Amino acid sequence: MMSFATTGTAPIGVAAAAAPARRVADVIIPLALDTAYSYAVPAGMELLPGAQVRVPFGPRREAIGVVWGLRAGDPGNLKQVIEPAGGPVFSDNLRSFLDWVARWTLAPRGSVLAMALKRPDEERGEVIRVGIRLAGPPPKRMTPARSRVIAAAEGGLLHGKSDLARAAGVSAGVIDGLVDEGTLETCVMPPENLFPPPDPDHAVTQLGPAQEAAARNLREAVAAHDAGAFLLEGVTGSGKTEVYFEAVAETLRAGRQSLILVPEIALTAQFLDRFAQRFGVRPAVWHSGVTGRKREKLYAGLASGEVRVVAGARSALFLPYADLGLIVVDEEHEAAYKQEDGVHYHARDMAVVRGRIDGCPVVLASATPTIETRVNAAQERYRHLILPERYGGRTLPAITAVDLRGAKAGGKSDDKPEGDGWISPPLASAIEEAMARGEQALIFLNRRGYAPLTLCRACGHRYECPNCSAWLVDHRFRRALVCHHCGHVARRPSACEACGTVDALAACGPGVERIAEEVATRFPGKRAITLSSDFPGGTERMRRELADIAAGKCDIVIGTQLVAKGHNFPGMTLVGVIDADIGLSSGDPRAAERTFQLLQQVTGRAGRGEKAGRALVQTYQPEHPVIAALISGDAERFYAQETENRRLAGLPPFGRLASLIISSRQREQAEAHARALARAAHAMDLRDPRLTLLGPAEAPIILIRGRYRYRLLLKSAREFDLQSFIRDWLAGAPKPRGDIRVQVDIDPQSFF
Repeated sequence: MMSFATTGTAPIGVAAAAAPARRVADVIIPLALDTAYSYAVPAGMELLPGAQVRVPFGPRREAIGVVWGLRAGDPGNLKQVIEPAGGPVFSDNLRSFLDWVARWTLAPRGSVLAMALKRPDEERGEVIRVGIRLAGPPPKRMTPARSRVIAAAEGGLLHGKSDLARAAGVSAGVIDGLVDEGTLETCVMPPENLFPPPDPDHAVTQLGPAQEAAARNLREAVAAHDAGAFLLEGVTGSGKTEVYFEAVAETLRAGRQSLILVPEIALTAQFLDRFAQRFGVRPAVWHSGVTGRKREKLYAGLASGEVRVVAGARSALFLPYADLGLIVVDEEHEAAYKQEDGVHYHARDMAVVRGRIDGCPVVLASATPTIETRVNAAQERYRHLILPERYGGRTLPAITAVDLRGAKAGGKSDDKPEGDGWISPPLASAIEEAMARGEQALIFLNRRGYAPLTLCRACGHRYECPNCSAWLVDHRFRRALVCHHCGHVARRPSACEACGTVDALAACGPGVERIAEEVATRFPGKRAITLSSDFPGGTERMRRELADIAAGKCDIVIGTQLVAKGHNFPGMTLVGVIDADIGLSSGDPRAAERTFQLLQQVTGRAGRGEKAGRALVQTYQPEHPVIAALISGDAERFYAQETENRRLAGLPPFGRLASLIISSRQREQAEAHARALARAAHAMDLRDPRLTLLGPAEAPIILIRGRYRYRLLLKSAREFDLQSFIRDWLAGAPKPRGDIRVQVDIDPQSFF
């Protein structure tokens, strides 16, 4: 018999047992950090890339992070992963998308991860739902209330206590009494199905020829897993929603998930109802107002594939979908898709990137697409689907300008509003005519509150926000002066705070509350609803009022831009626009485009039902290209002219912009650091003709929330690697000290 010495080495001819491979996990922590931290993976611990883990982080602290990668290697003295933390595994596609967003926006990867990582509340247990059902003989003492409860509970079904009490018209105490007597019993109800699957064949819509052609293209793209982008452009009321619903239906049939991004999810009850009419149930909804257990279940349901369709705000783009098959960006032109704090990203553009990474089509839908999207379609980066007419052969509203300049300036002497009013005689007459026919009218003014400025007639004092370089807006409904930038609220005084004169405060300019006051005086007895995002009652009140308008329960609607966002009011035949020129005086390079989009959208609320519509636009600049294009209906001419202006100026989409905002509570510190950054940039090679640095300059609103702001603006050719330049620039520039902040915004949308 052969024997071997036990020396700790394998004998010749016998294979040595393979030592377990040592692994290192690179983990991203959801904090404002760009670095992946390396941890040793304990022997025997099973981990996958994308898994959520608990790791030591700093002295006597733990953190939850995501494994960005695993590699073989000697961990040396690295700290170890504590344990897997459960939760969805972030797929390769999702991690690639988050990396892409971080590189593009120049944001730390940890900040981008924080938008995607939603941990459950570990201290909150599962809520047990208790039901009530009939279980025994009637009570010894019968009352009418108890009889109603027993009748409502017939059939042996489980009922929620509040539901049963509501159905019987009794208090919860009556239910409790019947439980005590054994007539009713309590038992645990099965978990509620919060997200029932939509049925793609629930109520198939009859499409018109143009709609069917567009829908066919989208269905084919979904079936082929086509990762291209589509611009679905159609006039207001052309049925764009019904077209992309067909793409959603095709995605459901394929067993994949759909994401529908909407700009104002809290105000889209009408959209959710339309979805339910088509698919039998509402979609799951994701936005900041969804909290607690429902938010956790939705997050888990998307990761498992149980939730098939979600309608969400821009943050829904970062959720861990199991199998994303379609992305729709509704009203793609809306500024609300740009995130203006934290990670500065544009959800429309990031949606196109996510579609490319996940291998699914992206539909950008709008009646008034952005110049950027239209140029991408013209250059065949996006495929262009057009719906040129309203659904059902309905006509677009006839639009007329009301020239407010007066006879001396070329207008009509009788077109100017009378006295202190803001509604012109032609618009007032049109409202009277609509009311006489039993139709609805909308008066639109894109300005919240009662008046944008309050001053003292005695001394000229103007009420300004103490935290911002902005005037306080008079809100009569709230009896307050409010800052629309920081939210500061002050009681509206009866005497001037500067000179003490009583009853000398004057409201300058109109807001929707002032228009509502004029409507009440001019049209007594008419039912009016004023819609503004800052009114008491919040989202639920807004939804009720929008439903009342759609049901014809009011005569006159006074509203801000939220009434322009895709609502369908069948009885509305007249739209009047007050101060149509508000947005044209802005220094924003997109001011003309945004004003045109807003006015086109709001005038499109008229005539969407069976009756023809009309719109009157009050303006001091009837010859302005925006107003002229709106009145003539020649949108193509406006787009062509605005696109050419952008091309000549080298502005997006023909060039690129990046903004740096330097802020501090000390004005001198903010300015000094902005100048230091500019000097550092000029010390680099700025002779490249493709790159221009502008500034530093005071931001148009220099003080916001107590911080002074200076702006540097970089303008470059489209092909220039702007992100690499900024990354190198900031790496070699002086670092912020104290409370100085530097915010980078690639492709800025706001210039205030």
